Amino acid sequence: MSNKEKSPPSRSNESPRGWILKLLRGSYDHYTCLLPDKLGSFSNLLLKLFYSGIKVDGQQTEILQKLEQDAIVVYITKFKNFFEYLFYYSRYRQQKLPYPQIGFDYKVYIWQPLSRLLRIFLSKLDFLLKYQALPDPYGRGYIKQELINGRCGFLSLVGKKIFHRRFVKADTDPVHYLIEIQKSIDRPIYLVPQLMFFSKTARRENPTLIDIIFGPKDKPGNIRRLVTLFKNSGRVFVEVSEPLNLKHYLNSEETRNQTTEYQSLLLRRDLLVQLNAHRQSITGPVRKSREELKESILTTERFQRFMETYAENRDIPIYQVRRKADAYIEEIAANYKPAFIKVASVIVGWIIRTMFDGFTTNQDVLNRVKNMSLKGPLVLIPSHKSHIDYLIVDYVLYHSNLPVPHIAAGKNLSFWPMGPLFRSGGAFFLRRSFRGAVLYSKVFAEYVHKLLEEGYNVEQFIEGGRSRTGKLLMPKLGLLSILMNAYKNGACKDMLIVPIYVGYDRIIEEKSYLHELGGGQKEPENILQVLQARKFLKKRYGKIYIQFHEPFSVNQLLRQYDTPVTEMSSKELNGFIRKLGYQIINAINRVTVVTPHGLVAGALLNFSKEKFSIKELHSVLAAYMRHLAMQNAKLADTLVPDQHRAFEKVVASYTQRKFIEPLSKNDEETKGDKEYLINESRRPYLEYYKNTCISFFIPAAYTAMAILERDSFRFSASDLHPRYGFWQKFFKHEFAYDVDIGSEFHVRKCIKSFIDEGMVIPHQTMPDTYDVTPAGFRKLKIFALFLKTYFESYWIVLNFYMRNPQNAVKPKDRIKKITARGNRMYKRKEIERKEALSKVTYQNAIEMFSSRGIRGSDDTEKIEEYAAALQNAMKYLQP
Repeated sequence: MSNKEKSPPSRSNESPRGWILKLLRGSYDHYTCLLPDKLGSFSNLLLKLFYSGIKVDGQQTEILQKLEQDAIVVYITKFKNFFEYLFYYSRYRQQKLPYPQIGFDYKVYIWQPLSRLLRIFLSKLDFLLKYQALPDPYGRGYIKQELINGRCGFLSLVGKKIFHRRFVKADTDPVHYLIEIQKSIDRPIYLVPQLMFFSKTARRENPTLIDIIFGPKDKPGNIRRLVTLFKNSGRVFVEVSEPLNLKHYLNSEETRNQTTEYQSLLLRRDLLVQLNAHRQSITGPVRKSREELKESILTTERFQRFMETYAENRDIPIYQVRRKADAYIEEIAANYKPAFIKVASVIVGWIIRTMFDGFTTNQDVLNRVKNMSLKGPLVLIPSHKSHIDYLIVDYVLYHSNLPVPHIAAGKNLSFWPMGPLFRSGGAFFLRRSFRGAVLYSKVFAEYVHKLLEEGYNVEQFIEGGRSRTGKLLMPKLGLLSILMNAYKNGACKDMLIVPIYVGYDRIIEEKSYLHELGGGQKEPENILQVLQARKFLKKRYGKIYIQFHEPFSVNQLLRQYDTPVTEMSSKELNGFIRKLGYQIINAINRVTVVTPHGLVAGALLNFSKEKFSIKELHSVLAAYMRHLAMQNAKLADTLVPDQHRAFEKVVASYTQRKFIEPLSKNDEETKGDKEYLINESRRPYLEYYKNTCISFFIPAAYTAMAILERDSFRFSASDLHPRYGFWQKFFKHEFAYDVDIGSEFHVRKCIKSFIDEGMVIPHQTMPDTYDVTPAGFRKLKIFALFLKTYFESYWIVLNFYMRNPQNAVKPKDRIKKITARGNRMYKRKEIERKEALSKVTYQNAIEMFSSRGIRGSDDTEKIEEYAAALQNAMKYLQP
């Protein structure tokens, strides 16, 4: 039947039915499923005020603005709800976005104009009298035509009567109807899932009495919804999930050859899965108590078999094994409490405002992380420089509508009273070493498996502990291996690895770090430290920088391998994990934020002479800035508008903190170009901040060193590859590198940067040949000098090996002996840099030399080889 009824023109003095047809304008298509184009001013104001407490931020509406111009838009919600229908209609109209007017299976009376209500009533009455049925907006093609004409739809997938109508009464299924429309037209239909959140708290597995009476927080009843809306105004928010292009969906391999009936079932399922996954990505999985999680871990068939075998092999009663396993769970497990998370968010926000000048983050990438979290649990891996790293990262996640993850923390942080508080915030604790603890390691692995299986996000620090040097530490792969084994055993379908950089203008632990680097003992965490932390609140520490890298999908990474992960041998899986660990470190390095504090510190330490002028400092900094631009490095926002002003502020800060000292306090004496002297005792502080951005300069330092070692004004790129490779492997325990990218790539990239800087020039006739400019040797040094501290540290360790036969010093006393040796060499001026006296670098040097077969003074040949290399390198870096 057509939309327009073929009725003759009627006049008012004809029959009552003629009057009705005139009022109906010759059509029966007047339905309550359509909201009017315009509301009265009072109705508009009422809806605007009523819904004013619901937040829809610009990042969400941007998704709608990016839809194709000619697209037909249908908004999708899970539950049938007039409250949400009216909200999207009202709010999107105000924001001039595509707003829903056609409610599939909705009947709206209260917001219709009286004249329209009359037409709806009369059309139904006349149609009923004429055809003995009510007009159907589906059967008459009304909804299809209105969608084609540009109106937007609103479809709910779940409701009390929806299933009954579809499967029992065989009424039109709106999803089936949309598929048929899409097959009949070329324009795409976009299905846009929408979610409204009245709380970020996940639903309890066992509902409370309030949940039973007033509805759970994720699906509140009318009373709870209104109370939440007015009591927590501004905390109710909307999320727009990824739109689904129905045209592309129907052409996909999975659905292309299926019947429309089957396609509609698949589409409905996929939309519900997406809505549920999106909600869980914000609230986290259904909440279970600590006891429920513990019971489900300890009673699995897999763990029961392990305990029986463990008891049998050690000839101990099974009840003792169970008792131990139960105690280990108590030692490990978090005690996640949403109420504590809310309180902690307020406290952390206050700390940020009190101690720092705010934080910056790349919200666009974080939004993509959020979207990726629908595919599987996130494994968040931040760099670790301070105890407040996890507080800041979790604060950013929480305020970006992501659930606070379960955080792997060292057992040293489980002390009272902080341990119980950390557990309430999602921390679970692990020992520093699992050596010999077979049952403990199995319990811990089962706990991690359960977290991933339930869908919890996990946060771990791959460096193993806080970096005392400012740069990233090499990856510790223990927990990553446990996570990968859980994935291998089917804990989750995919796992998303998210590298995160966390950095600071100024670190609050700098004093204690330098004490430890100089050989001092690390103080164990205790309540006294918590009480003493009040003094930090009296200082300002600049800005915090959080940068998220694009997530790595473990599924995608494993597609590069021929063997499925379930069939990989231990050796193959360990190789994959080792490579992944270094990929994560390199990813964090790539998103590192270069701060003015780090750059100025690097320039100061790389001066060849004791004193410097502001003019000289700015000259070096300008060269570094040009190099960073070539590397596409992320700069702190203070460096973007006015880098000179940013550098001057850092100089003033370093002067105030006694890192540098002005040689004259009178500007007139220096004609505005002040001279400064670096405070020798404060050089290690500067070294820490230099190392925060050193990763961007290491390839250039290796290349510059290779050019200097050529000891010639002319070289070819291929001449540099051997020495570049030598230093790269020599410092492999200091600086991570991508094994898939050869030295040739880095050398050519650095040569291009050096050409732009005027340090080298291509030869006019000889291909792949370059000449160093007269000023080039001096400029090459400002890059190569990034390595000098490490050359001297390794020289100290090599000196120790020269003087001590193998096994002459016990391993536990080795670092003490090396530290003493370094202090003597520094006093005798055998090394120049105080910052070279670093316990962490000594340990890295020990690992490097040990891997090359150097155990003591008996290894003369290898010692002489590396001694010659170090002495030769340091010779070219002399003033």
